[in-house]
Amino acid sequence: MGTVEGHTYRFRVDYTDYARRIRSFASLADVSEYGQVLEGGREYPLFRLIVPGKRWLVLTSGFHGEEPAGPLTLAEHLPEVIAYAKARGVGLRIYPCINPSGFEDGTRYNRSDEKPNNDFLRYEVAPGEWRGELNGDPPFLRWALYDGGPKETRAVRTDLARFAPPDAALDIHQDNYLPGPATYAYTFGDKAAYRPLVAACAARVAVLRQRKVDENNVTDADGLIEFHDGSVTDWYMRLGVPWAATLETTTVTPLATCHAVNLIWIRGFVDLAAGVRPGEPP
Repeated sequence: MGTVEGHTYRFRVDYTDYARRIRSFASLADVSEYGQVLEGGREYPLFRLIVPGKRWLVLTSGFHGEEPAGPLTLAEHLPEVIAYAKARGVGLRIYPCINPSGFEDGTRYNRSDEKPNNDFLRYEVAPGEWRGELNGDPPFLRWALYDGGPKETRAVRTDLARFAPPDAALDIHQDNYLPGPATYAYTFGDKAAYRPLVAACAARVAVLRQRKVDENNVTDADGLIEFHDGSVTDWYMRLGVPWAATLETTTVTPLATCHAVNLIWIRGFVDLAAGVRPGEPP
């Protein structure tokens, strides 16, 4: 059992309890295990939830263990997410907690100190020279699905690749480095479609606009970044998914606010998967 701390909330997480909660949704979704990982002599089940629909949204969360809000939003608000999607004919494929040992320990990486994020594709920038990120968006020769990386990444990547690309894909993260409650996002697709989501979030927490968030990236006036980083979001963009994003809230943001921001984007991506721009009538 681990501890996750923020400036405004503190709680303990136990993956056994989390798994029990996910299994309790079996009456609402097809809950199954797409794999297991062994960490510290303990087996952790990896869960996938499927709700059928005419069009599809993929939700991923919990790549980084010290970013608990995404897995908790899905565990606490799944019934309303499913109801919203069903009303719009959108099917869901949900991977609620990809890095269970990190989630339980409150650590960024897994218990083996592997980094279960990105590692979905590689870019050949020159003959035989492959990179995982394209800083500055340089030209490249081709990209390829990667077959290495930590066991958690390999497991979810293999399972995701079994299905046809969805109509939209949202990966929920947090930022454990920036101070103060805030949100921003990495996005691909028409940014105008995301502005209603940003505006709705701005009523609840600061949006980081034109702000440097790390050594490579600065948000634009809408609090958005476009970055080819080899992540699941980048991979879905390369597969032609029209709406693909990675949402961030800072880990010092109150948990209730994180839930509200996550749900704004989840509902917005359900709408986009259904072919409706956020803010427009269904």
